[in-house]
Amino acid sequence: MAVRIRMKQMGRKHRHYYRIVAIDHRQPRDGRVIEELGTYDPHFPDAERQVTLVPSRIEYWMSVGAKPSDQVTSLMNKHMAKFKELEAQKAAAPAG
Repeated sequence: MAVRIRMKQMGRKHRHYYRIVAIDHRQPRDGRVIEELGTYDPHFPDAERQVTLVPSRIEYWMSVGAKPSDQVTSLMNKHMAKFKELEAQKAAAPAG
């Protein structure tokens, strides 16, 4: 099975947002996904909060051969470092 990391369109007319998902490449754009890896809302007014990513799961899928789309690659290049830092902070925080 060839897995791709791409965007799944959600929302309503003239107010789309996207889920970044791991999906079989044969599925349609809005088809059944394997796992959700983040979101992208281009209409959100704060540019810093338009994208959310789960870096550990994205790295896992890429390690097993998933290929990101061009748009997802662009988002990952811009925002992945920030979300890796946040994930590391959450992991280092004491439980309790």
